[in-house]
Amino acid sequence: MSRIIKSVWLLVIGLLFSAHGFGQSIKGTVKDSTGKPVPYATINLKNAATNNIINYTITDTRGAYILPAPADTPVSGLLVEVRCIGYKNESRVITDLQAPVDFTLSVSINQLQAVVIKSSRPVLRTNGDTLSYKVSDFSSVQDRVIGDVIKKLPGITVAADGRISYNNKPISNLYIGGDNLLDDKYNIATTTIPQGVVDQVQVIQNHQPVKVLQNKVMSDDVALNLSFKKGAKLQMVGQESIGAGLPGNYDVDLNAMMFKDKYKAINYLKGNNTGNDLQQDLVSHNFADNMQRIDNDVPATMLSLGSVNDPALSRNRYLFNRPGILNLNNLVNFKKNVQMKINAYYLRDTRRQDYSQHTTIFLPGDTVRYNETQRNRFRPHILHTQFTLNINQDKYYLNDVLLMDNNRSTNYSDLNTNGGMVNQVFKDNALNFSNEFNLIKSLRSNNIIQAYSYISHSTEPESRTIGPDYNNPIFNNDVPYAQLVQNVNVPAWYTNNYISFKIPSNLITQSFRTGFSVQSQKLNSDLNVVQTNNTINLQSDSSINHLNWTRKKLYTEAAYDLPGSILKVNLTLPLSLQQINYSDGLYALRKGLTRLYFNPQLKVKYQTGMENYLNLLYSYRSEAGTIEDMYQGYILKDYRTLYANNAGLTERQNQLVALGFNYRKALTLLFASLNIVYNHIVSNNIASEVITNTLRQRVVLPYRNSTDSWTVNGTVSKYSFALKTTFSGGIQWQSNKSVQIQNNVLLPFNTISRTINAGADTKVNEQVNFSYKVIFTQIQSHSAVEASAYHINQLLQQASINYNPVTNLQFKLSGEHYFTRQQGNPELKYFFADASAKFRVEKWKTDLELSAANFLNVKTYNTLYLSANTLTASSYTLPGRIILLKIMFHI
Repeated sequence: MSRIIKSVWLLVIGLLFSAHGFGQSIKGTVKDSTGKPVPYATINLKNAATNNIINYTITDTRGAYILPAPADTPVSGLLVEVRCIGYKNESRVITDLQAPVDFTLSVSINQLQAVVIKSSRPVLRTNGDTLSYKVSDFSSVQDRVIGDVIKKLPGITVAADGRISYNNKPISNLYIGGDNLLDDKYNIATTTIPQGVVDQVQVIQNHQPVKVLQNKVMSDDVALNLSFKKGAKLQMVGQESIGAGLPGNYDVDLNAMMFKDKYKAINYLKGNNTGNDLQQDLVSHNFADNMQRIDNDVPATMLSLGSVNDPALSRNRYLFNRPGILNLNNLVNFKKNVQMKINAYYLRDTRRQDYSQHTTIFLPGDTVRYNETQRNRFRPHILHTQFTLNINQDKYYLNDVLLMDNNRSTNYSDLNTNGGMVNQVFKDNALNFSNEFNLIKSLRSNNIIQAYSYISHSTEPESRTIGPDYNNPIFNNDVPYAQLVQNVNVPAWYTNNYISFKIPSNLITQSFRTGFSVQSQKLNSDLNVVQTNNTINLQSDSSINHLNWTRKKLYTEAAYDLPGSILKVNLTLPLSLQQINYSDGLYALRKGLTRLYFNPQLKVKYQTGMENYLNLLYSYRSEAGTIEDMYQGYILKDYRTLYANNAGLTERQNQLVALGFNYRKALTLLFASLNIVYNHIVSNNIASEVITNTLRQRVVLPYRNSTDSWTVNGTVSKYSFALKTTFSGGIQWQSNKSVQIQNNVLLPFNTISRTINAGADTKVNEQVNFSYKVIFTQIQSHSAVEASAYHINQLLQQASINYNPVTNLQFKLSGEHYFTRQQGNPELKYFFADASAKFRVEKWKTDLELSAANFLNVKTYNTLYLSANTLTASSYTLPGRIILLKIMFHI
C-alpha cells in the first residue's frame, strides 16, 4: 500500500513539474531477462555531463513508466538510468524523445545479502527460497558424520530409514556442493561425509533443478544442499575406521571423498558383523514417485519364506549379519554445464534370523491360530550400475540414464509350524535393465519443446522348495512326498515415449504433451510335487499359469502452470486411451479391456506471508489392475498362503485431497506444519479368503468395495536460545476403513492409529550435550468380531548424554526403553543401553574408541502387532552384548 501511495504522489509531482518547465515525456517499459515486467523500479533522468538527477519516477505493476523531460535541456544531454534491487543497473542516452526507451534487466551478481546478526546464538540465513544452517552452530565434537548434525537442525526430521523431511515435507534430493551425485540414495552422504568439512546445510524450497523450466513450471519440491568449507574442496577427504571386538566382531569403514567444483566422489569399502545394515545406504527414498512418473508397474517379488515382521527396534539391535559393500560414486563437470556420473555398488551379505510367532485371527464364531518357529539364513548379492549424462543450460537440457540391476539371493529356513518340521530353500534372481532419455530445449520464440523416451526389461525367476511332507493331505492326497516346489517368473518389457510443447507467457505457462506406452509381460508359474522316488508331477491341474499380458496406452495431456511469487498453481488434464489384453490357454482365458481415462490433478501453493504458505492437492485417478491380479492358477506365495484369482480385471478410482499449512519464523528458529489428507478408493473386485488352521486360500471375486482413509498430522520445532535446546513435537491420527471377505463372511474394519512424539536436543555447554525423545503409539481395530476389543499401546523412550571433560577425551552413554501394553497379555518392558569412550592421540592424529553396545546383554525381544482382526505375538533372538575397539583416522 505504501508503494501505491508513493506512486500516486510521484504522479502528482510529475504533473506539477510538467506545468512548470517540463515539456515532453519519455515513455518505456522495464522487463527482466524472461520477459516478465519489473514493477517499482526507479527511473532517473540525468544530465549526462554532470550526472545530476533532473527528475525521477518508478515503474507501475506492468513495468511501464512515464518520465517528464525539461523543455530547456537539449536531448543530447539527457540520460535515463534504471535501478532495481536484485538487477544490474542499466542506463541509456536519449536521442529521440518520441521513441520509447525500453529496458531488459539482467539479474545482479551481487544480490542483496542476508542480514547476519553477529552473536554466539545460532542464526538461520535466508536468501529467497534458500534457508541456510551453519553446521558449526548446531554440531558438537561427538558428531562424526553430517547425518548426526542434520538430525539436530530445527525444522528438519530424519526417519528411521534415513529419509529427511523439512517441516514435515520429504526432500526430493540432497545435493553435494550443488551437484546431484547420489540421486535420492542420499543415505550414502549422510552416513559417510564428515561433519567437519561441511560449512552449511541449505534448504531450497520451490526447487526446480531444470534451468530451462525455472520460473516457468511450478515446483513445490524441497531439496537440501551441502556446501563445503574451502579447505575441503582442495584435497581428498577420508574418514577411516577399523574395529575389532568380542564376541568375534569386526567393523571396517574405508572411504575416499572429493568435493571439488569439477570433480566430486564418494567411494568406500565397508564391512561388519555388528548389526550395522549396509543395505540402508542403498535406500531409494523417492522410488514410488519415480515409478509413478515413469508409469510402469514393475512386478514385485511374489514368493517368500513366511510372513515374519521386522521388530520395532533399531536394526543394529536385532540383526545377525556379515555385510560387505564396495560403493563407487563419481561425478565430473565439464565445460558448458556438461556432467557425467557413474554410480555403482556391489553388496554381499549373510544374515541369520531366529524367531517364533503366534498368530491369532478372530472370525465370527471361530478363532484360527498359527504357531511357528523359524531359523532363517539370507544370502543376498546386490549389483547396481548406473551411467548418467547431464547437460543443464539456460536454454538446453539433456539427461540420459543407463541402469542395470542384478539382485540375487539364496535363503534358507528351518520351519516348525503347528508342530510339523519342514525345510525351505528360496532362490531369487532379479535382473533389470533400463534407459531413460529426456531432452528439453528452449526455442528462439521462448517456447519449449521436450522429447522423452524410456525403455526397460526385467526378469525375476523365483523358486522355493518346502519339504518333506508339508501338508500332504492338501498337496499330495495324504501320500508322503519329498518336496513341494513353487516356481514363478514374470519377464517384462516396457516403453514410454512422448513429445511435449510448452508456451511460456508473462502469467501462465501452457504445456501440451502426447505419447504412447506399451507394457508386455508373461507370468509363468508351476507348483510341483517331488515324490519320494524323485519323480516330479504337478500338484494339480489348477497349479500352473502361462498368462500373457499386454497393456497399450495412447495419451495426451494439457497442463497449465502459474509460477507466481505469491500464488503458484499447476493444473494437469491428462486423457488416455488404454487397451489391455490378457490370455491363458490353460484356462480358456482370452479377454480384453478398452477404457478412456481422464485423471485431472490440481496443485495450489499460496504464500500467506513472507515465510508461511498453504498447500492444496486434489487428484482423481482411474486405473486398471496388473498382471498379478489376473492369474487363474494357484500360487503358493509362502508356506501357508495360496492365492488365485476368479474375477475380471480390477478397476479402481482413487480420489485424493490434501490440505497443508506451513509456518516458519527463521529469525526465532520456529517451524510448524499441519496437514490433512483424505483418500477414497473404489474397486470393482474384492479379495475373499478361506482361513483354516493350516492354510490361507485367497481368490478375487467380482464385488464392488471401497476403502476410506483419513490422516491428520502436525509437527512443531523450536530452538530455545536461552536453553540452547531444539525442542520438537508431533502428532498423527490415522483412520482406515476397509472391507474383507473371510470364510464367506463380509467383515468391515476400521483401524485407527494415534502417534504422539516429543524430543529435545540440548547443548548444555562445550563439554556436555543431552538428547531425549519419546514416542507413544496406540493402534486399535474395530469390527463386528472379537478383534474390536483389542488395542495396543506402545511407548518408546530414547536418551543420550555426551561428556568431554578435556579436549582429547569423550564419553557417551545412551539408552532405549520399550514398553508395550495389550489387554489380556503381560506388559512387555525392555531396556537397552550403550556406552563408549573415545580418546584422541594428537601425535598420531588418531582416535581410539572403546564401545559397548547392549551392555546389559538383552538377548530376546517380544512384541505385538495388530492388523484388522489379526493379532500377532512375536519373539526374536538378539545378538546381545558387543564390545568393540576402533581405530579412527583421517586422510
